[in-house]
Amino acid sequence: MSLLRDVSPRLWSISSSEQVALAKRAAQITTELQQGVKKPYKNVIDVSWGDPHRGGLKPLTFVRQVVATCLYPSLLNSEALPVDVQQRAKSLLGECDGGSVGSYTSTRGIPKIVQSVSEFISRRDGGVQSSPENIFITSGSQRSLMMVLELFVQSEGFLQTGVLTPVPSYPYFNKALSALGGTMVPYHLCEEQGWKLKVDELRRALHVARGHCNPMALYVINPGNPTGHVQNRKSIEDVIRFAAEEKLFLLADEVYQDSVHDPSCEFVSYKKVLFEMGPPYSNSVELASFNSISKGYFGESGLRGGYVEFVNLDPTVVGYVYNLFSLDTNSAILGQITLDIMAHPPQPGDPSYPTFSEEIRSIKDTLASNVHRVHDVLGDLPGISSQPIKGGMFAFPQLHLPPCVVQEAKEAGMKPDVLYSSLLLEETGLCVGAGCEHGQKEGTHHIRLCIATPEENMEEVLNRLSTFHLSFMSRLS
Repeated sequence: MSLLRDVSPRLWSISSSEQVALAKRAAQITTELQQGVKKPYKNVIDVSWGDPHRGGLKPLTFVRQVVATCLYPSLLNSEALPVDVQQRAKSLLGECDGGSVGSYTSTRGIPKIVQSVSEFISRRDGGVQSSPENIFITSGSQRSLMMVLELFVQSEGFLQTGVLTPVPSYPYFNKALSALGGTMVPYHLCEEQGWKLKVDELRRALHVARGHCNPMALYVINPGNPTGHVQNRKSIEDVIRFAAEEKLFLLADEVYQDSVHDPSCEFVSYKKVLFEMGPPYSNSVELASFNSISKGYFGESGLRGGYVEFVNLDPTVVGYVYNLFSLDTNSAILGQITLDIMAHPPQPGDPSYPTFSEEIRSIKDTLASNVHRVHDVLGDLPGISSQPIKGGMFAFPQLHLPPCVVQEAKEAGMKPDVLYSSLLLEETGLCVGAGCEHGQKEGTHHIRLCIATPEENMEEVLNRLSTFHLSFMSRLS
């Protein structure tokens, strides 16, 4: 008998991922194509993950030049690199023990980079001050979320910690919460109103939850994943008032903050709104906000860099927080270096600025164009409806499937959107995410596709999806 039978029961409770099964099948099909198996398509296109570089977007030149030089300091003497690349790399290496990215760093991260992140937050929030003492750099925002959950999650009886979590949501947050023994308290975003977050729905969810757990925190994603909504200032104010009234710790996942596509919308951080509301909110509501280099224009998912900033944390627990984060030793230094560039990118007059600014503009234009094409194509397909993509990196259209498809999926032991996604993959080589992976209102079905890909790739994605969908719907009529 395996010793693993004695692992924590909480780990056995983590459900398997429908998306992992789709990804495995996509990999199998790729292998089959390479072995000469004939299919009606030449390659697999995977838009199920929020990974811009995997989707085909190119890394920013300045980022890769600085990282490469830090990894191989001999490049400091290369005339092929711009002067500002060499200066930045030399400065960063000077902050590393032994002048090497292979060394350990302090728990919070390299002090100079933590300071850079603090200054970035202050600029972003219009002068609302940020202190390096409240910031911890981690190997990605997902790790930050996990560490913060560890601070307060209890797992026993009525003391079991509940976290109000949006539906749809980021699925790995829910799995992390489950692994720690907490419980998800679902609140539904209103799809009919552009995935609006309604305080009345928060109150309903909280009232139900108090009968079986101890709700302690409220998790929000802004801009939304997978929904693409962007909260306005009033919506954020309403959520902050609710958190204050109910004494809930706010977890603000803001990793898509530089990906707002709708000109009528703007990203405003929870911290900025909180402080502009003034007392009693600004000095009492506890908040942890998260950001990352994995999304947006940087898209460096593999370099693993993120941070959490705490606001209004009880001074009596600050030391315990530091002790908990110190268990990670330190975050990946290459991720920290990239965070420093995100916080302080090249400026006008710097040798690298023209290339850097042009690459950023190109990525913005690509995402904006993809958003328009997705709206145009999906809007013309029968049996599909899609809310506007105002921010983030995903489209999350609803599939209006007839009862016969729902019944067929039930008989096959599958969710209807998993069945749809599986058939789409087999027939066209297009891999999308199934909506059930993210949570959805009962009786509705969705798919998720990443829009962070070159325009020609997006066009091929939409061609395959529309061709399959029209064929699929015609077979049912």
